[in-house]
Amino acid sequence: MHKFCAILIIAAGLLAFAARAQVTNVTFTELETFEAQTGTVIVKGAGQIGSMAIGNVNITVICKESKDVTTSQKEYGAAVEIGENNQRGVRMMIDYDEMDSLLNGLNYLAQIDSNVTTLPTFVASYVTKSGLRVGAYTSQRRGAIQYFLQDSSINSPKLLISSAQLNQFEDLMEQAKKNLDALRTSG
Repeated sequence: MHKFCAILIIAAGLLAFAARAQVTNVTFTELETFEAQTGTVIVKGAGQIGSMAIGNVNITVICKESKDVTTSQKEYGAAVEIGENNQRGVRMMIDYDEMDSLLNGLNYLAQIDSNVTTLPTFVASYVTKSGLRVGAYTSQRRGAIQYFLQDSSINSPKLLISSAQLNQFEDLMEQAKKNLDALRTSG
């Protein structure tokens, strides 16, 4: 009887693990869903906006335009790619319709201070549909505020960045939004 229960518990655990693994492979953004269409030709355009280095980690911001040639429908967005040692890394997509919200979140985080809460520590973060997390935190009331980037969809480690690097990332995202606005009005 104990063997049967143990096997049943292991089987249930494996099924739960398999179900979780399948959920993480689901596309979350409109752009990713659009690009995953079958039965039609999808043209995916991309243009690098810029990049920034944090130690041996490179963060690249890319504008994206995808078109269904059958219907001429287009989707726009940006990709944030984080890789080490000039290797291609994880790529997180940002739909055009979440760009303004992301920029507002970045602006808020850049201006945050310890008075955001009366408690001694805080964490504040903005997360996109694809799991790009940008945040600020402090571990002591009067301590320095630290900033980070993270792929929260796979619970990756936080990549610590300075306030100047947060501003640089915000500038890259603002440039991406301007480029996407120009693309949308011209075509």
